[in-house]
This record gives sequence, structure tokens and C-alpha cells, in this order.
Amino acid sequence: MSEVVIPSPLLTLENLAALLHRTPSGVRATLHCHTEFADRLKSARVKLGRRIYFRRDLIDQLIVESTGI
Repeated sequence: MSEVVIPSPLLTLENLAALLHRTPSGVRATLHCHTEFADRLKSARVKLGRRIYFRRDLIDQLIVESTGI
């Protein structure tokens, strides 16, 4: 399995979807849920102008805490 390498400190929705092996619409659906995982994803959001990004450091921390890897 190939690893997704994205060096930026901010991820677009498409980058986040690739990192999580989901589709962008799947990530959007998750963001509309009322779960702890969705709340953590929402807390990693950053709005710059009209664009929404996700902080890579918080996403990495969420993955580690969720999977134990």
C-alpha cells in the first residue's frame, strides 16, 4: 500500500480524504455527524478567506490517538 505524503502544515478536504483513505464526500458526511471523531475533525478546521483547511498536526494527533499507531 502506498503512503500519502503531504508536506504542508494545512490540508485541503481532498488531502484529508486521501490521508484517511476516504472520498471527499465521505469526509463531508463525517463532519456532519455528532461523534467524538467528527468533533475532533471540526476542531482542526481553519478558515482562510473562503477556503477551509485542516491543521495537519491535529489530524496526525487524532490518527495516533484513534489507532494507537
